[in-house]
Amino acid sequence: MTEPTPRVPPPLIVPSVLPADFARLGDEIRELCDAGVDRIQWDVMDGVFVPNLTFGPDVIAAAQQHSRVAFEAHLMVVEPDELLPRYVEAGCDLVIVHAEACTHLHRTLGRIRDLGARSGVALNPHTPADLVEHVLTETDLVLAMTVNPGFGGQAYIPSVENKVARLRRMIDDSGLPIELEVDGGITAETITGAAAAGADVFISGSWMYAHQDGKAAAVRQLRTAAASAARNEEAA
Repeated sequence: MTEPTPRVPPPLIVPSVLPADFARLGDEIRELCDAGVDRIQWDVMDGVFVPNLTFGPDVIAAAQQHSRVAFEAHLMVVEPDELLPRYVEAGCDLVIVHAEACTHLHRTLGRIRDLGARSGVALNPHTPADLVEHVLTETDLVLAMTVNPGFGGQAYIPSVENKVARLRRMIDDSGLPIELEVDGGITAETITGAAAAGADVFISGSWMYAHQDGKAAAVRQLRTAAASAARNEEAA
């Protein structure tokens, strides 16, 4: 007897490089790859949309030679349309923009695809899921922020799980192969609620870097916890 097809794909574990030692960024990227991560996220902040400044495309491009996994850029910026080509040229296979920052979200997501990358749309914790209902055909990933963006190490907001569940239903109803990502305060404990709600891609930063047994152990622990929670929810 063949096993039933799972409701959601196996969980993907994607570290943010925000907590990395920037003085040894190449080594940090190689260590993340060795730890078994599925891809790497770059938190791009402009000091306007969020109160912090981080990476430009030149830094990301320079890091490409050290990586064996794909890059995604999470653009926390007020005018993402002007920057899209630079981040695709820097080697980001997936570019995520914030719905709150895009006047013409449908057009922006289409532009990312036209540039040859996969498109993603992020929602801040207070932003309703319905805001992306009519752009699902234009996106490959929806990101539900589980903290307010801008800084690492913040506490997970459990109430966002209701929105994750709503997004999961919307995606499933669409029949489209859209990933559902969560980002902010993801640990071995909080990942279970997000996975049970329907997320299948998990960003971890501060917790992964601080794990007492190292990044590889953190990745295994996160992957096991998320898969277990998703299976339990499916069986319920």
